[in-house]
Amino acid sequence: MIKIEGIAASAGVAIAPAFKLEHPDYTVHERQVSDTAAEIAKLNDALEKSKTELEAIKERTLQELGAKKAEIFESHLLILNDPELISPVEDKITNEGVNAEFALNETAAQFISMFENMKSAYLQERAADMRDVTKRVLTHLLGLTYVNPAEINTEVIVIAEDLTPSDTAQLNRKYVKGFTTNIGGRTSHSAIMARSLEIPAVVGTKEVLEQVNSGDLVIVDGLDGKVIINPTEELVQQYKNKQEKYLAQRDEWRKLRDLPTVSLDGVHVELAVNIGTPNDVAGVVDNGGEGVGLYRTEFLYMGRDKLPTEEIQFNAYKTVLEKMEGKPVVVRTLDIGGDKELPYLDLPKEMNPFLGFRAVRLCLERTDIFRTQLRALLRASVYGNLRIMFPMIATLDEFRQAKALLLEEKAKLTSEGVEVSEDIQLGIMVEIPSTAVMADQFAKEVDFFSIGTNDLIQYTMAADRMNERVSYLYQPYNPAILRLVKMVIDAAHKEGKWAGMCGEMAGDSTAIPLLLGLGLDEFSMSATSILPARSQIAKLSKAEMQELASKALAMQTAAQVVELVKSIDA
Repeated sequence: MIKIEGIAASAGVAIAPAFKLEHPDYTVHERQVSDTAAEIAKLNDALEKSKTELEAIKERTLQELGAKKAEIFESHLLILNDPELISPVEDKITNEGVNAEFALNETAAQFISMFENMKSAYLQERAADMRDVTKRVLTHLLGLTYVNPAEINTEVIVIAEDLTPSDTAQLNRKYVKGFTTNIGGRTSHSAIMARSLEIPAVVGTKEVLEQVNSGDLVIVDGLDGKVIINPTEELVQQYKNKQEKYLAQRDEWRKLRDLPTVSLDGVHVELAVNIGTPNDVAGVVDNGGEGVGLYRTEFLYMGRDKLPTEEIQFNAYKTVLEKMEGKPVVVRTLDIGGDKELPYLDLPKEMNPFLGFRAVRLCLERTDIFRTQLRALLRASVYGNLRIMFPMIATLDEFRQAKALLLEEKAKLTSEGVEVSEDIQLGIMVEIPSTAVMADQFAKEVDFFSIGTNDLIQYTMAADRMNERVSYLYQPYNPAILRLVKMVIDAAHKEGKWAGMCGEMAGDSTAIPLLLGLGLDEFSMSATSILPARSQIAKLSKAEMQELASKALAMQTAAQVVELVKSIDA
């Protein structure tokens, strides 16, 4: 039995066999072969294994997700059976005497390039299918072991060095009961996605990937940040009891699902949810969210080989707005950069991407990408209560430029006879200290603020939130952070605007009393945090929390602030 400490990233307890998710190296080298017949036999064996896998995946997808989702695997099977792909590979092996994996890779690359240069959007999409199929066959040719996270079909705990946003977006919570990683923190994207998926997670363990073997029984304690490998039967039972106790507590919280969020002295605040995909709306509704406070649209752009079309985006935004049935939906425009990359944009590598060419900075230069998203949002606006938010705004000029582009696209759509809502609030994320300091000026022009504390804290403290060696400086309760938050809220209220928070701090039980006292109007958090937060706020008097916040602002250290908040429960 091995016990490992990590960071509790998503609440709950999970017990299941380990599934090690390690991305293989698909690098192919050319080799000369003497027995070409054996090499062709090796190719055919890999093709047959791939077909068998795809048939099973297609059948399972058909049963669980329906015919539409299964179509992609049918198209993959067609590629594997297409003589126009296979014959040139065999010819290359025979005529040039090269190894099967090199012949396949070279031939597939030619097809991928051809598809990508087609004018037809349908044929362009075939490039992605060809890429997926090639990787599947190469897995067998190279003797690699890899299962796409989307194909997991038994209950497991996923173990990884880290999970990319596209990895986490593919996890099926029916089978993935929890995950744990070597690196990451509470605000890493894998942790944020775990909370959206409502599965227990422990990150930043440093060594779990090396300590565990696939199939080992693993306990992930997302409440206390512990991972236990091959536990005793007695310990398994203890954690099953802990799991039941947590689920019972969740059932108690569920009684608050349809109630408004009101403090002990009758002050209403709004509890909204951060989401990444239209599928996450179910979690908003199930947990009694009063709106979507942050829709991270970058997940629409990830896990694909090219930019999503206007139509793809429009359908996603429309779906979310309709499912929210008139409740507010704050959509953040494309926020790529930092630890979120789009390989197909081929952006230059930067020394410090968190401080570089990202988010609205990218959009204001690549206006072709930005205008497509703005058009899709404007078209979808008539289907619900849309609010649009620009990320990473550092200057008033940036906001004005972004707003001008939005108004241009709105005018174009109107001239085309496309209906657009006349009631779209336009706001910004406050995640750069300069913006917080200038909040009084921004408040004259924006409709709302949403404070992105994940980045605001790291920029204020000059501490990369992904760097474990300086993680001690990631201090949400530092008086410097609280003062910046107060500046933003006060500036908004002075101009009759509202201020929300979509960073992880909004759902933090230690921060909630302080934020209530500072006058925050909207708290946006993971779906699973909504009901615990509602329960907590119902026990707090806003008037008393104002006194608490006032004392916190005058303190010297984050530790002192934490002790102060603890004193209200003493």
